[in-house]
Amino acid sequence: RDCLLSRGLGDVYKRQILYPAFAAILGMLASCAQPPEDVPYRPTGDVKHTMNLVLDPAADVIWGSAGFIMTEAGTQDLAPTTEDGWLAVQHSAMVVAESGNLLMMPGRSKDNGDWQEISLALVDVGIRAQVAAEEKDADKLFDLGGELYRVCLSCHQLYIQGEEKTNPLK
Repeated sequence: RDCLLSRGLGDVYKRQILYPAFAAILGMLASCAQPPEDVPYRPTGDVKHTMNLVLDPAADVIWGSAGFIMTEAGTQDLAPTTEDGWLAVQHSAMVVAESGNLLMMPGRSKDNGDWQEISLALVDVGIRAQVAAEEKDADKLFDLGGELYRVCLSCHQLYIQGEEKTNPLK
């Protein structure tokens, strides 16, 4: 066969076309993976606002949608009974998860240690609660409500009381 690559031009082709094209593609892929240096945002409140107006109401929906109330009159199951009810829990669970991200933003984050760990735990439990609500798994949602309470309590014990304490999540 008589082709350019068999006449010794293959090395020239590789050096002048193939390798530079490959390097350019790798460079473009690497640049795509880099996050932007400064992402503009404008905080609309402090930690107290985030807690009172965003996180607490969402957590209350989760806690109010799991478990039972037992009285002399009988037992009331708190699990949602409609699609809209489960959707409200999914929504609230994602608000909980995103609240963890909000709490890690500069200006809200208290430190790079326990605060970050607790905030990430909030993200994790929120995502898992969203999945439980999507699956309509009331038992799992109940357990995750307990985990959410533990995460919230850990933060409150460390940061609201004002005393130097250790992270209860550890």
